[in-house]
Amino acid sequence: MKRYFVTGIGTEVGKTVAAAILTEALQADYWKPVQAGGLDFTDTDTVRSLVSNPVSVFHPEAYRLKMAASPHKAAAAEGREIDVLGITLPKTSNNLIVEGAGGLMVPLNKRYLILDLVQQLGLEVVLVSRNYLGSINHTLLTAEVLRYRKVPVAGIIFNGEENSSTEDFIIKYTGLRRLPSIRQEADFCPETIAGYAKDFVPYL
Repeated sequence: MKRYFVTGIGTEVGKTVAAAILTEALQADYWKPVQAGGLDFTDTDTVRSLVSNPVSVFHPEAYRLKMAASPHKAAAAEGREIDVLGITLPKTSNNLIVEGAGGLMVPLNKRYLILDLVQQLGLEVVLVSRNYLGSINHTLLTAEVLRYRKVPVAGIIFNGEENSSTEDFIIKYTGLRRLPSIRQEADFCPETIAGYAKDFVPYL
């Protein structure tokens, strides 16, 4: 059984599209433990709309928060606190893709980070990087903290416009396994996701 936690080097780097591709490739279940903002059409709704296989189950979030902000702030705005230790994997015998919120160092409450949740759930990480000015720094920092915490990494996905110089340096420096890239697309639809999924299958 394959179970991966999809995280990124920051927010808006393409985690949800990557999670949809992995979900389709493995015909896996999908779960986002914490959704902050966007409750009218959540990341779970997005992945569901992009996945076309008949097997995947989309599990409800542990926390649905109204404010589009760091989860600790969004929860506090509702007079709540996220009980990280109480978050457990959904019951399934299928492969599972779990999507984080933002990057690894995003706080869930006053004490715990997304990184702590990753370790608590005991999942292997798929890291999503996007090429922009500063992305080398953000990617290396993320890889370093994963190494320091001894979190297993299945590989890295580069999302968006290709930058071979940046990508080659990151792979050489980190030693991470390179998974297929996701490139700029006019539109991501189920057919596009299914096409990418075929490329990912041999790597998972």
